[in-house]
Amino acid sequence: MYAISLGDDGAELRPLDPWRAEEFLAHLDRGRDFIGQFIPFGSQATDVASARATLQRYADMRCADTGGLHGIWLDGKLVGGVLTLNVDAELGNAEVGCWLEPAASGRGLVTRAMRFLIDSLVEQRGFHRVEWVAASGNTPSLNVARRLGFTQEGVHREARPWRGIRHDLEVWSVLAPEWRSARDGHKKR
Repeated sequence: MYAISLGDDGAELRPLDPWRAEEFLAHLDRGRDFIGQFIPFGSQATDVASARATLQRYADMRCADTGGLHGIWLDGKLVGGVLTLNVDAELGNAEVGCWLEPAASGRGLVTRAMRFLIDSLVEQRGFHRVEWVAASGNTPSLNVARRLGFTQEGVHREARPWRGIRHDLEVWSVLAPEWRSARDGHKKR
């Protein structure tokens, strides 16, 4: 079992596997309204069985090399995570995403976890393009994309209906050479 330190504050990135369903459900329940403002992530996980099914779906994606989940723990408590989806290893493309409960926001946890995830995609897997898709109103998510050196490519207007609102979806990306440049510039600071 891996646990990757995300800094000196006790934050770690770990696998988020189906056997953690109870912990995942408790985490979602603490932040359900906040997490679900713009995305349906976790909305179907309303009891242990459905939480396990959600985690199993992502575990199956990891086995098929089409996606996966990684949890963020702070002081031993699951507080959020990062994910890959729409992974196409042959083309070297992947989409990344994130979620976080409100009590853990504002600490740079997602940015730190995403740095590790993107670096793994680019350097270990040899991926060329990493995409970030978020609702235009999801300012915290878009700010992470900006901090990580992503470039906005466009907006899919009113593309995702969620909770009675049709949200615009912004598409951002970073290419491998851009990632390396942004990462190396960050290390020098």
